[in-house]
Amino acid sequence: MSTQDYAARISQIIQDQQSEIGAEWVAQLEALTVRSNAVSKEQLRNHCQQFLAAFAAATRAGELQNIEHRSWDEARDLLADISSSRARGGSTPSETATFVFSLKQPLFAHLSAGFAGDAEGLAQAFWTITTLLDKLGLFTIENFQRARDQIIVRQQQELLELSTPVVKLWNGILALPLIGTLDSARTQVVMENILQKIVDTGAAIAIIDITGVPTVDTLVAQHLMKTIAAARLMGADCIISGIRPQIAQTIVHLGVNLEDVTTKASLADAFVVALERTGTAIVPKSDRA
Repeated sequence: MSTQDYAARISQIIQDQQSEIGAEWVAQLEALTVRSNAVSKEQLRNHCQQFLAAFAAATRAGELQNIEHRSWDEARDLLADISSSRARGGSTPSETATFVFSLKQPLFAHLSAGFAGDAEGLAQAFWTITTLLDKLGLFTIENFQRARDQIIVRQQQELLELSTPVVKLWNGILALPLIGTLDSARTQVVMENILQKIVDTGAAIAIIDITGVPTVDTLVAQHLMKTIAAARLMGADCIISGIRPQIAQTIVHLGVNLEDVTTKASLADAFVVALERTGTAIVPKSDRA
């Protein structure tokens, strides 16, 4: 029997027994599901029904070796959608892979009945289906990982934006409290946020508070200087606050030139300087009386 004949026979068995295979597959997946809240039973049945229909349709083309063939377009698209939805829904990689690999058992059971008395044909059918489902399973995992990576990158970007808030302290005065380590990616977000806020508010003073920055090395100092230079180009002056004794010693040992930058030990001190530069004074009520 030729390879095409084997493929046609396998395809016919799948089409004839599609309902039974689908029911056994769903029952097996529901039994294997560890986290029932990750994928609802209704969604699971829909995914199984849609994929098995696309799987059966793809086998009719006789191409059971190359899943990149156009006959597998619908099946691949479905697997890509399922992988993405499961990545967003919190499923694990093993749960997602099991969706495809668990189809082997019901398929093997019906192929055994369909190839009864033909040991050679049954072995060929088993090998063909095993190879095919392995390829589809790997395709599913690759798409799941790609979707998960995209989610992680988006979350990292959102965290960067949340961790670099620009606060308006007074008319014409902004404050940017920094917490944690500064790297190139975060510095870019810091620069974009503070420049945009300067444009939006027309601020003349921007206070960069590094009280929450654990260490200052040459790279961090360079990032700060770049941010200050960019702010000056936008017409705003910068004050660095949060200079602790250890950080001051480190900056001196590194030979970083901050002579033309106003630095203060605390945000409060920097705010007083900013008020003076903007011609504003805060007077206690007792003095006004």
